[in-house]
Amino acid sequence: MFRRTRLAALLATILLGAPAIAQTTPGQTPNPPLIEGAFATSDETDPYLWLEEVEGERAMAWVNEHNTRSLGVLEGDPRYEGLHQQALALVQARDRIPAPGFTHAGLIDNIWQDAQHVRGIWRRTTLDSYRTETPAWETILDLDALAAAEGKNWVYKGSTCLAPEERLCLISLSDGGKDAVVIREFDSEARAFVQGGFELPESKGGVAWVDADTLLVARDFGPGTMTTSGYPMIVKRMSRGQTLDQAETVFTGQPSDVSVGGYTLRDADGAVQAVLINRGVSFYEGETHRLNADGTTTQLALPAKSDINALVQGQLVVTIKQDWTAPSGQAFRTGDVIAWPLQAWLADPTTQARLVIRPGARESVESVTATRNHLIVGLFENVRGAAYVYTPNPDGDWARRRLDLPENATVGLGSASEIDDKVFVNVSGYLTPQSLYLADAASGNVAPVKALPAKFDADGMTVDQFEARSADGTMIPYFVVHKADLALDGSNPTLLYGYGGFQSSLLPGYSPTVGKLWLERGGVYVVANTRGGGEFGPNWHDAALQENRQRAHEDFQAVAQDLIARNITSQPRLGIMGGSQGGLFMGAMLTQRPDLINAAVIQVPLFDMLRFHRLLAGASWIAEYGNPDIPEERAWIQAYSPYQNLRADQPYPEVFIHTSTKDDRVHPGHARKAAARLEDLGYPVLFYENTDGGHAAGANLRETARRIALEYTYLSRRLMDQPAQQ
Repeated sequence: MFRRTRLAALLATILLGAPAIAQTTPGQTPNPPLIEGAFATSDETDPYLWLEEVEGERAMAWVNEHNTRSLGVLEGDPRYEGLHQQALALVQARDRIPAPGFTHAGLIDNIWQDAQHVRGIWRRTTLDSYRTETPAWETILDLDALAAAEGKNWVYKGSTCLAPEERLCLISLSDGGKDAVVIREFDSEARAFVQGGFELPESKGGVAWVDADTLLVARDFGPGTMTTSGYPMIVKRMSRGQTLDQAETVFTGQPSDVSVGGYTLRDADGAVQAVLINRGVSFYEGETHRLNADGTTTQLALPAKSDINALVQGQLVVTIKQDWTAPSGQAFRTGDVIAWPLQAWLADPTTQARLVIRPGARESVESVTATRNHLIVGLFENVRGAAYVYTPNPDGDWARRRLDLPENATVGLGSASEIDDKVFVNVSGYLTPQSLYLADAASGNVAPVKALPAKFDADGMTVDQFEARSADGTMIPYFVVHKADLALDGSNPTLLYGYGGFQSSLLPGYSPTVGKLWLERGGVYVVANTRGGGEFGPNWHDAALQENRQRAHEDFQAVAQDLIARNITSQPRLGIMGGSQGGLFMGAMLTQRPDLINAAVIQVPLFDMLRFHRLLAGASWIAEYGNPDIPEERAWIQAYSPYQNLRADQPYPEVFIHTSTKDDRVHPGHARKAAARLEDLGYPVLFYENTDGGHAAGANLRETARRIALEYTYLSRRLMDQPAQQ
């Protein structure tokens, strides 16, 4: 635990100019209320709507001008080239652990990228070979060769192979990294696309095998077939040889839905036990329907907030994300994992369920997977992980056993085998390189398979976990990664990372680029586990939902304040970083508490929250934020929306905003308009837009390395230069 004296705190304030830390009333933003007709509170008062024209000539001229200017500044910095070469070496390194995926034949699949395979190769080997230092890989598909042959910037977006043989696969390919993909049938034994096989044009949406000649397809079938969120509204059953127009419609949702899609629930032998359709009513609420043999559908008796996790020994495993009374009369709590005997439950929804797990107040079920006979659960306590094996007993209860894995680390469940009970498990920490273990759920044996070498010098570094008191009194945990001899004088360049939404947990993990480009150079790295995430289960997320969104912003601000109060850092040395929803987080910090920070890396952000639901996939996030078209909800959104709350005469630091033209999830207009408004108000801003890359802002490893180097060059300029820039 850090200790400091009041004298030390006073000296730090005098020497470094640390600002007085103001407090806010819980749930209230410090922004003054916006008056009617204020900037960008309507289309008529937004002068930058033209920047929402993604490929518009005027908009792209603006982008190119800003890219030239910002790249000139950052790439012209003498530190950039060294940072870029380090980032490139790290992301293209060949001594990474190849992520293994079990096939139904017991082989190991892997998608691999490096300097020679920038887009990647899909390759395969045996389990015995994989466990050696130099596995004998066979290439199934070379994405770089395919892109070159077809003149496309293909980005691999996954595949689904037909069990149990898994010879026929549906490959998803994105042009430049977009979420929208083309889907083509591929023969993994012949190593070739199937001539005359299934081929679906570019669209958002999914596809699933029913059998070798039948698919469930959710795509853009033309006008009136997509939701207002931009995802499929219709599921069709498509037979081999049919066109999309000829496919039979089996389910139609509502335009206000987020999306619909179909999938098959299979047992460990690959046999179909049910054909299911998911109707996403909102981002968190949905319905699951069974497709019957006669083409009709039956809605299953599940709560609106729930996830189907696995099928184990005939038991359907489901996570309940709301308090719920089942048709059997049983009462379950938010976060419970329960199970039914599938066929009995399908026949009679009043069949009794069995409780598998009830997490505690500081616990979270982070992941669930299944081997042939067992359920494997990644269970975290106070943001530290463990893996447990759960096994159904003949009496219906579930037995539990903990796998013998390193403690006080992040435990990530990998691929699980359906032909036996093997499962891969990843273990890592902020200073602990990833190790891969192979566990046998039947025996409990755990064996190390591969371990990464250290990618940065962590000697003399340590990790602390602290808590900050948020405005409403809630204690918010956060991790601090730093050199053990850290001087508590407020002088340490510190990067605070946050996300705070969509029940996404920020778990300890090893980042070679953070280590090499920041920690090694004397930086401090901090991760805030704010509400809105899932670190303590669904309730931790729900506490910052919709009208309570400001709580998450206050949590992040509380962590920043606590870092300064502990003299770990001070305003001139504190920077923040976050992307997507985390970009909104950064915008809220910038507009509400600029007095706390001297740098902000705002990645592919949401920013104009009065129009987010009208841009690309934005309508799908109404369940998270609320609906700006409803006056009551607009009021709470408008209070924190960063774009509208940017103002003159504020102590905003020069920020670095970046996005991607190809991002078809979070519209690049958010980032563009943020930069334009800041400039209009007279603030310096660095803006960069990658013309490829999708929501990840990097279509290949070289683009990723460039983005990382730009970020850490910017952070070096703002937080490491002496004296710190104001």
